[in-house]
Amino acid sequence: MNRVPPHRADRPVRAGIPEHGRVPRYYAVKAELFDLVENLGEGTVLPSERELAERFSVSRVTLRQAVSELVLEGKLIRRQGSGTFVAPPKLVQPLSLVSYTEGMRRQGVEPNRTVITVEELGADDGLARDLLLEPGDPIVHLERVLLADDERIGLESTYLSLGRFPDLLEKLDPAGSLYACLTERLGVRFAEAEERVETVLATPREALLIGTNPALPMLLLHRVSYDVDGHPIERARSLYRGDRFSFVARLHADR
Repeated sequence: MNRVPPHRADRPVRAGIPEHGRVPRYYAVKAELFDLVENLGEGTVLPSERELAERFSVSRVTLRQAVSELVLEGKLIRRQGSGTFVAPPKLVQPLSLVSYTEGMRRQGVEPNRTVITVEELGADDGLARDLLLEPGDPIVHLERVLLADDERIGLESTYLSLGRFPDLLEKLDPAGSLYACLTERLGVRFAEAEERVETVLATPREALLIGTNPALPMLLLHRVSYDVDGHPIERARSLYRGDRFSFVARLHADR
């Protein structure tokens, strides 16, 4: 199998296959399999392992490795007892001052949340620094599993100053939009945020809550939001499934 898929701007040049052609066999299979997946369309069941191994003239072990990588990348999805299917497109969340709720609804997806933890804590040194508090000051910690059309896709921890928002827990529906509560009920005006995104593996606890494989790469977003006066509002740690989620940002030149 020496064919290199046609070049496309949204994919690695020459499908990631170097000019000398010496690549692991599974990777060449993966490139061919990816083209097949695109032609099959969302929700289509993949042909049997035996059929695909014969089609690409490789062993089943080689084929499994190619399929496993496409599962990790979110191109395929395995369903126990049913087979392997072409996965739906990834959800896209803008890197902007848009709530999770609004970001999902823009895509025609119904957002929801499962509350895991609502507690009061004393601010540690990092929280105190980010929220301009003193260590030990009271903090509200809200931990929730993020859902999209009832599919678990992430886990979010948000920390806010209890001194600044003393009646937050009285006015907040923990399963609803925190941003909506802050803006509509508490009069907060978001102005800007500082965000950092990195790739990580979920801890065993996080993988259990999200319902995913601990070996699946995750996207971790750290955010500190500020109001119009430059005062910090919240610090959030949001973990998203790398196979189901991506971020988009619109960049502007400095003026």
